[in-house]
Amino acid sequence: MNTAEIVQYQKSDIAGMGAIVHKSGVSFRVWAPHAQEVFVVGDFNEWEQDATPLEHEENGYWSVTVPDAYTGQQYKYLLKTDAGDLYRNDPYAREMTNSVGNSIITDTEFDWEDSNDQFVMPLQNEMVIYELHVGTFNVKEEGKPGDFYGVIEKLDLLKSMGINVIEIMPIAEFPGGFSWGYNPAHPFTVESEYGGPKGLRELVKAAHKLNIAVILDVVYNHFGPTDMDLWQFDGWSENGMGGIYFYHDWRSKTPWGDTRPDYGRSEVRQYIRDNALMWLEEYRMDGLRMDMIPYMRNVNADGNPGNDLHDGYTLIQWLNSEIKQRFPYKFTVAEDLHSLHSITAPIDAGGLGYSSQWDAEYVHPIRQTLIAMNDNERDMNVVATALTHRYNNDVFERVVYTESHDEVANGKARVAQEIAGQDDVNTWYAKKRSTLGAILTMTTPGIPMLFQGQAIMEDKWFHDTDPLDWSRLEQFAGIAQMYKDIIHLRRNIHGNTRGLMGQNIEILAIDNEHKIIAFHRWLDGGVHDSTVVVMNFSCQAVHDYAIPFPIKGHWKIRFNSDWEGYDNDFDNHITYDAVAQPTEDNTAHVATLSLAAYSAVIYSQEV
Repeated sequence: MNTAEIVQYQKSDIAGMGAIVHKSGVSFRVWAPHAQEVFVVGDFNEWEQDATPLEHEENGYWSVTVPDAYTGQQYKYLLKTDAGDLYRNDPYAREMTNSVGNSIITDTEFDWEDSNDQFVMPLQNEMVIYELHVGTFNVKEEGKPGDFYGVIEKLDLLKSMGINVIEIMPIAEFPGGFSWGYNPAHPFTVESEYGGPKGLRELVKAAHKLNIAVILDVVYNHFGPTDMDLWQFDGWSENGMGGIYFYHDWRSKTPWGDTRPDYGRSEVRQYIRDNALMWLEEYRMDGLRMDMIPYMRNVNADGNPGNDLHDGYTLIQWLNSEIKQRFPYKFTVAEDLHSLHSITAPIDAGGLGYSSQWDAEYVHPIRQTLIAMNDNERDMNVVATALTHRYNNDVFERVVYTESHDEVANGKARVAQEIAGQDDVNTWYAKKRSTLGAILTMTTPGIPMLFQGQAIMEDKWFHDTDPLDWSRLEQFAGIAQMYKDIIHLRRNIHGNTRGLMGQNIEILAIDNEHKIIAFHRWLDGGVHDSTVVVMNFSCQAVHDYAIPFPIKGHWKIRFNSDWEGYDNDFDNHITYDAVAQPTEDNTAHVATLSLAAYSAVIYSQEV
């Protein structure tokens, strides 16, 4: 697909939509092609129905400037249509009283206090992502969801752990106060229960001051399905479908109802494009994670070419091409999970142009490896395949993880809970194997991601009404320290494991009898760069075990996950530095070491 095919759908930027605050008052502009008349009603005109008519423009747009309107006032549009008089919230409203309330005139001006002066967006090989849900991350009042200010309170803790990117689950206004966020009723509105536009900006500002990037999860594969003023917005519909913003045929069907936006309609494409750029411009987000894009490029996400949505594919290309052009350092990540190189391939080569994608080739086999009850079910060849997978010969075009909002819900639980079964997760097996998965994630080529609570052994499964239990930070202080230590190694904070940020990996040993795997990671290679990771996926310790090393010499141990300081239940199996010596035939360099059960050790060279 060439650039011309993408451009054919584009219009020039629409000169302002929604309620636009300026020196002469507030201008209102809305798209309602099937309305006969349009009025804006609100606090500025005592909500009188016919006091403020909008002037009809070309292509179904309506606009008016109201000199007496100002920030903070509430309003709605009144549309005169064949379906009757319709009161509608502004599709571009930045703020609302609630999902079934009124739109609020909102000024986009904000005192950022130069928070971006010191902020540097981490490169992809430096990123460690922490996915969180605002409503459950740090709840301050029982019976109410958490908010942006609660997240701000924990940023110092995340910073000390080594987290440099937070990924926020969707925060567009949704019905009620509790939700995962994947049911956006008003795509441009920041959820009122979370603190609205000001709260979101305060969070981004605070994160940037700590040099933490903020990525936002956005949902363009469907809208709603409830509390949607977009539905039959101006009274028109066909086949009982959603009207001007939605497909009205077989393409409308999604797992969330007949709510797929009409990606072929230029005004709807513009609406989604404007939404993506709003988060990056007005809120200074550092990137976007786009939810389940298979339902944008295909009706059923089944790979059947007969169900492909060419319009959806080119819309994604347009979004990513504009983002790359305007903000070359912003990060876009796709949830596709079909393991396609095209997702992150360049747009001019026919790809979708994402920076990276969630990798099903890692999460699914590794979770199964960790959760399997018996050691003989763990296949080190499967682990090796997950370690070495990449897209377009770039390991950082994939995000690797063992827990995400999807992987710890929908019939699945936290890794530690899956291992413990019905028991408390505070068991040796659960602690040992869940942390082994985290260590693998932090040492695997790719962009590592954690889910909220993972570092404090959060149990059960994710639910939008179940707050994170921060008392576990004290209970599992040693485990939290382990996460901190391994994240610092991943980011080369101490300057001796630079190889963990590199493209390169070599599998040094695969032993399915003892369930041992060893691998070499490097960026350029050499002292303080080349890093060797040895992992034992068995409940049996090994002694005097020979492992090939990249070169001869003294390799200093940087990490031992069995240290009793991480947990009193650990064995504190003593593991020493390794000395790699040539074999008799000089074909390899081998070091003899010992390794505790379900444990990992990491080495690099000093000189």
